[in-house]
Amino acid sequence: MDLGALWERLQPADPVLLGGRALLVVLAGSLVAVAVGPVWGVLRLGVTLVHELGHAVVGLAVGRRFTGFVLRGDMSGQAVTVGRASGPGRAATTWAGYPAPAVVGAVLAWLGVRGWAPTVLGVVLLVLALALVRSRSLLTVAVVLAVGALAGWLWWSGSRQLHAQVLVGTGIVLVVGAWRHLAAVAGSRDLHSDAAVLARLTHLPRPLWLLTFALVCAAATWALGATLLPALAP
Repeated sequence: MDLGALWERLQPADPVLLGGRALLVVLAGSLVAVAVGPVWGVLRLGVTLVHELGHAVVGLAVGRRFTGFVLRGDMSGQAVTVGRASGPGRAATTWAGYPAPAVVGAVLAWLGVRGWAPTVLGVVLLVLALALVRSRSLLTVAVVLAVGALAGWLWWSGSRQLHAQVLVGTGIVLVVGAWRHLAAVAGSRDLHSDAAVLARLTHLPRPLWLLTFALVCAAATWALGATLLPALAP
C-alpha cells in the first residue's frame, strides 16, 4: 500500500451513530470488564500506561526530558523525567498522572463518535512507537507492543463502526479506571505517591491534591456522559 493510501486511511470519516442498543452493549461490557477482578487486572496495566504517559507528555511540555518509564507486575509504574527537582514544572509533571486516564478516556469517546477514530488510532500508534523506545522493562515492552498490535489491527481491519465502539469502550474503561486508581491512592499512606510528593513540593496538603484529581475526573465523567447520553435517550 502506498503512502497516499495510508494517508487516506488516517482521514476522519462521517460521524458514527451508535444506536442505543449498540451503545448499551459497549457500556455494559466496559463496566463488567472493569468490575471483574481478573479482567481488571489486565486492563489496569493499560490505565497505568496512560497514567505514566501523562507524566511524560506534561513533563515534555514544561521543558523536562523524558528518559524512560516502567510498568510493574503489581500494576504500578514510574515515569522518569529529568529537570529541576522542584518548581512549577516538576509539580505539573507529578500532578498529571492521575487525571490523564480520565481526560484521555473522555476525549477518545468524543472523537470516536465523531468519526475521528482512524486519525486517533494513527496517533496512538505513533505515541506507542515513541513510548517503546523509552520502555525500561520487559513487562513495559510487552504491554506497549500488545496495545500497539491491537490498535494496529483495529486501524487496518476494523470497520468504522467497530472503531467507534472500541474507542468509546476504551474511554469508559479509562474514566472508570481513573476513579479506581484515585480511590486506591486516596486510601494509601504511601509517601512516594503523586499526592504525597506534591504535598512535599508545594507545602500544600495532600487532601487538596487528591481533590484536584477528583475534580478533573468528575469533569471528564461529565464530558463522557454528555457524549453518550444523547444516544441512549429514547
